[in-house]
Amino acid sequence: MRRSPVAGATAWRALLGWPRRRWAVAAAWAIGTVLVVGLPTAMIPNPVFGRDVPTTWWAWPVLVATAVLGGLLGATYVRAGDEKVPSSGLVGGLLAYLAVGCPVCNKVALLALGYAGALQWFAPVQPVLGVIGLVLLVWALDRRLRGEIACALPVQRSRPGEPVGA
Repeated sequence: MRRSPVAGATAWRALLGWPRRRWAVAAAWAIGTVLVVGLPTAMIPNPVFGRDVPTTWWAWPVLVATAVLGGLLGATYVRAGDEKVPSSGLVGGLLAYLAVGCPVCNKVALLALGYAGALQWFAPVQPVLGVIGLVLLVWALDRRLRGEIACALPVQRSRPGEPVGA
């Protein structure tokens, strides 16, 4: 079933109806994402983690976009019940983490490719990982927002002791 572009725009309008609590969760989640990704990749200087290769010019925009999208995606789960969490958001965040990290500080890349190989082979792929990660985050957020529009339930209010719908 093909969806119209108008339906996608309508889904993103669901953000306009979010309560303050959801926006607070989105902001907290975004700040947490910056810290969880920025500290161990040493994009944010700290005494625990170091970086052998300077941060690239595109790493900060990828990190900020990942944080914003991740925050919005995380906030879609506020007041969620037993919904299945789509793995595309998790994969998108992981790819963004790999994209902004130091290529020779990534132990898997370093073990698999060596120092020179990590710089020669892994470093050029990092921007692609960043783009793929962001695309997956946008897709996961769009999917969650479409679900809010398609599955919205009307609020039914009742007086105490009165059954709902009476």
